[in-house]
Amino acid sequence: MSTTPQTDTTHATTPNLRRYWAQRVDSNGAWREQQASRTSVHPPGEDLAALRSGLGRPAGTVPALWRFYTSPVDGRVTPELEAEHAALSLYGLHQQSQSRPMHKPGIHVGTALRTLHRSERFSEEAVDRRVAAAVHTSSVTALVYRLRGLVTQLRSVEQPLDYDRLLQDIKRWHHAESRQSVRRDWGLAYHAWNARGDKESPAKAR
Repeated sequence: MSTTPQTDTTHATTPNLRRYWAQRVDSNGAWREQQASRTSVHPPGEDLAALRSGLGRPAGTVPALWRFYTSPVDGRVTPELEAEHAALSLYGLHQQSQSRPMHKPGIHVGTALRTLHRSERFSEEAVDRRVAAAVHTSSVTALVYRLRGLVTQLRSVEQPLDYDRLLQDIKRWHHAESRQSVRRDWGLAYHAWNARGDKESPAKAR
């Protein structure tokens, strides 16, 4: 399990870490470039496949993911490692077959889901039900399971989100008090269209 310096991952709990997605995407949400060749550092397909192999499986049990972990460990699975494992797996699903970065700093989970609600790709009622099912879960395992379906839908409308923020929200889901805070944050962002009459273009949230 490696650690790499971090310069622009604003939501990481542990200092001096740059998560996998932030190694590929800069603070403006654009692909980083290799200095020598000036080519973008898109995630290789084999990396994304390895990340997706963690879906539905406990943190630390998938050897293919070990090299992508940056969370410090002391011989046990910590809430941070569990959250990173979940975020890595969801990112691998989200970025699959996408040319644009699906990690974009500053795009709140609720904001991304609000754009999905307005996308007209899926019925608003169906999206509402999926979001409600996710936020009403009480375990991290159930939350990640529900997010898997939502992330698949976000990918279909090419809507990115902030994976550093998602990692922290998943970590906070372990505890009842902070879980309620995450629910409130997601709800306020998701229902923000009511205050504006739903006139904002979905593209502005990308």
